[in-house]
Amino acid sequence: MNSTIKDIRIDYSLYALNEDDVAANPINQFAKWWAEAIASEILEVNAMTLATANKYGKPSARIVLLKDYDERGFVFFTNYESHKGKELAENTHAALVFFWKEIERQIRIEGVIEKVDAVESDAYFSSRPEGSRIGAWASPQSKIIETRSVLEDNVKKFQLEFKNSIPRPPHWGGYRVLPDLIEFWQGRKNRLHDRIQFTKTNEGSWKVERLAP
Repeated sequence: MNSTIKDIRIDYSLYALNEDDVAANPINQFAKWWAEAIASEILEVNAMTLATANKYGKPSARIVLLKDYDERGFVFFTNYESHKGKELAENTHAALVFFWKEIERQIRIEGVIEKVDAVESDAYFSSRPEGSRIGAWASPQSKIIETRSVLEDNVKKFQLEFKNSIPRPPHWGGYRVLPDLIEFWQGRKNRLHDRIQFTKTNEGSWKVERLAP
């Protein structure tokens, strides 16, 4: 065993999470933790792991950025023809994980996914910097390319094509994860972490339970 790796150890002790402290609705609890994470000035606080799987159940994961959330769910934007986009077309189940090490917290979210409507995708796309909008056209995301010059040539091509305005590519837009399970994890001493899980019932309410660490 690699001694350098096995000796890496941090004992968490900043906060606790009790059933009496959590909101009755997990979105409200997320909002509370989100505000505290923002106040902690965490770098790229909206970075989250997105896990997907293909129709055979083979999983894959990557980091994406949260761009919105509300009672409906959690929104991110991407190329619909990317690897994750193709997996989501085959299997609508997905999972998200936030890890905010500065405040010793993790949030797991599981649910099904849907595309956001075109109006919402258009609004977000138009808010992006010009270079990012051109990049959405220039990158055939997840496809094999010979060299970086493919991207650079595509950028020049689309800069000329879209001199006046840059429309949203038809293959680019948003997804919303509709949660049916949200778990809040607070690091504690001796690995006896606090884990509070919200599970959506058939009636649409939320069941709150504590999990063993």
